[in-house]
Formats: sequence, structure tokens, C-alpha cells
Amino acid sequence: MDALLILGGLLLILAGLVWLVMRAFGTSLLWGCAALLPPLTLLFVLRHWRRARQALGLSALGFIPLVVGLTLLASQDSERMAAILSLRWLESESRPASELSIELNGVLNGQPFAPQHGELIDGVLRLREGQDFFAHRELSIRLVQRVGDGLRVDVLPTDEGVLPEVELSWLLPEQELPEARRLNRGYSLHLDLQPQPPNKLVGDFHLVLPARFKTTLSGKVELFSDGLRYRDGKVDRQVDSSDTLAFVIEDYLQRRFATRQVQLQPLPPQVLPAQSLELTVEARIDGQEQRLPILLRKTDVRGWAVQADQFPPLPEVAREPTDLQASAPAAAPQPEKKVSRPLDRRLRFSLEGLLRSPSRYQNLAMRVATERGNTAEGRFQGIDQQGRIVLQQRLGGTGQASFRLRPEEVSRIELLEP
Repeated sequence: MDALLILGGLLLILAGLVWLVMRAFGTSLLWGCAALLPPLTLLFVLRHWRRARQALGLSALGFIPLVVGLTLLASQDSERMAAILSLRWLESESRPASELSIELNGVLNGQPFAPQHGELIDGVLRLREGQDFFAHRELSIRLVQRVGDGLRVDVLPTDEGVLPEVELSWLLPEQELPEARRLNRGYSLHLDLQPQPPNKLVGDFHLVLPARFKTTLSGKVELFSDGLRYRDGKVDRQVDSSDTLAFVIEDYLQRRFATRQVQLQPLPPQVLPAQSLELTVEARIDGQEQRLPILLRKTDVRGWAVQADQFPPLPEVAREPTDLQASAPAAAPQPEKKVSRPLDRRLRFSLEGLLRSPSRYQNLAMRVATERGNTAEGRFQGIDQQGRIVLQQRLGGTGQASFRLRPEEVSRIELLEP
């Protein structure tokens, strides 16, 4: 409504000015040419008021809807109003520099798609355009295959069974929340990704969705495989991410206990960015379970580091010659042990079971739908003191978002991992 009032007011003002110039040309050619210059237009109005007053009245009438529209816009969206008045929309849009080389041709929801960020973490491939909290356009593919030395996926529209789930989301300028569409069959997908040290996947990407989705993408992609970032061949400790914190803590524990046999458990939820964090971490060190308090601080020089960390680096591991390994006697074959397959927790999963035993589903991926029709997806972090379900979702780059949902608001909950 506010946009229509502003547009209508501007059109009335413009129509009045055009009529005024036409009246000036009707008076004489000289006055017509003079009316095209703003200072002389005012002179024409003063000298020929009777001829100019109707056109001037039309322009003045246009200021009424213009002022009303601007007032409504300022009360509903002050940031958008400030952006209009500051004339930032006249500046050419500069695309932020990307750390990845992504060369895709095609459209997403009928619009050109130029993602600046891509990742394949925890079996979910994401391509994201935009640096805000909500992406302007985003493509997510929840893969079924595991990523090992490489990844190759081929899906045809006629394929059946368990297939990767494709989700599109986009945010229009007049919307506060993004729209999303999801499908799990009836599309074409080709992925051929190969690992590239230290933490990237590079290869071909081709996706064609049904015509109603208006999405066709083809080209080369480069994806991050974790939340670490590197600078000059070393981990950049300035980056705010859970993977950076885990790397810093694991390195600290290895040097503190003088052993490389450190298996760090998933870290508790953190609020990033931050300058300091106090965590209680669990780790298996030389076969023994340890529970340790850790105080992390971030500085401009070192980045993230454990406070009072003065332990020396571990010595380099010496490699044995290959000829000695070849001459060693072959070990006797061990009898095969029967390995029982773990129970798939998705079969009997329910909201009541989650509230009864939350620790059983800690750090597993879930999808929750609310009574209002909203959908939240992320990793389960537990139940807070108010009894709300806490999910944590990784955003584009190194950001994270937390969702807290009351059990009575949940209409459907789905466990996405076994």
C-alpha cells in the first residue's frame, strides 16, 4: 500500500510539471524553453499565475499521497525508508568477493543465480547467494551417498527409491521471510566432485527441476567440506566457527597431554561471534575419558586460543623405512567378528520419546514443522530450562542460527539421521 501511494504521488507531480511546461509553450516559444529550466519555471509561474495555477495545483495534489506513503513506510520499515532517503539504491551494486570459484549458468526460480558460498557438510550440499542472515537465493541438496575420496551422483526423473532431497529458497525485496520449495523425485541431477586439499570439493554440477520450479543450473562448483578456513597453508584461527574451536581445543589437548591420541566429542552449543567462551569439553585421551573446563579467548593477533596455553609443540612423528615394513612377518589373520548393525532410531522416533530421552538424540539432524506452517531444520542441542526444543543450523559461511520451539507448537517432527 505504501509503495502504491508513493508511486501515485510521484506520477501526479510529474503530470503537473508536464502540464506546466505545455502551458508555457502555449504562451510563447520563449517561455516554453525557459520553463524547462527550474529557476525560470518559477519565474513563469509568478508572471503567468492564471495559466500556471491549474498545473501547479495538480503537482501540489500529488504531495498528499506521497507524504502519506512515506509516513506509512517509515512506521513499518524504518531501515528501508532510511535506505531510500540516503539514495544508496542509486549506487551500483558491488558483488562481495568469494573465496570459492563457482561458475554456474542458469536460473533459480526464474532468476539468475550467482552463489558466493558453497559447502558440503554433514551430507548437505548448499549453494548460497547473499551475505545477509537470510540468503537472497539458496539451493540445498540432502544427499543419500556418503562423501569419501570423491562423490558421484546421477539421478533421472524416472528414478525411484530413496533419492536426494532438493530444496529451493528465495527472499523477495518485499518479504520478511524466505519462501521454500522441496522435492525428492522427478528431477535430473549430476554431481562429480573430487577432493582438493585442504578442505574443498571441486567438480561438475548439473541440475534440472520440473518446469514449474523454473530452475536449471549447470557448470563447475567449488565447495567447502568443513567450517575451517586456511591462510598460508595453516588454519585461520580468526574465523568464528565450531570447527575452528574444535581444532584449537584438540591441538591444545594434544600438547597438554603430550599425545596425539585425542578424540574430541562434539562441542556444546556456542553463540558466535564472541570474544571469549567458557566450555566444558569431553574427550577420550589415551583411551581414558576426560571432562575438562576450557576457557577460550580471541585476540586480533593469535585469533582463538586457550587461555594460559604455554605447552610446547609435539615432536614430529618419525616414519619407519618401507623396506623394514615389507620384511616384517605378516600378522596371523584374525577371525572375523560379527558386527551387529546399529538400531535405526528413525523407526520409533516421536516427540514424546525425544522429550523423555533427549540425550539419545543429541547432535542429530531433525526437521520440525509448527502449527503456523513454519519449518525449522538443524541439529538437536537438547532441551533448555524452559522445556523448549533447541535446534542449531549452520548458515552460509561460518554463521549459525538457533531455533527454540515449544513442544505444544510442534505439529510434526522428523529425525533425518539413523
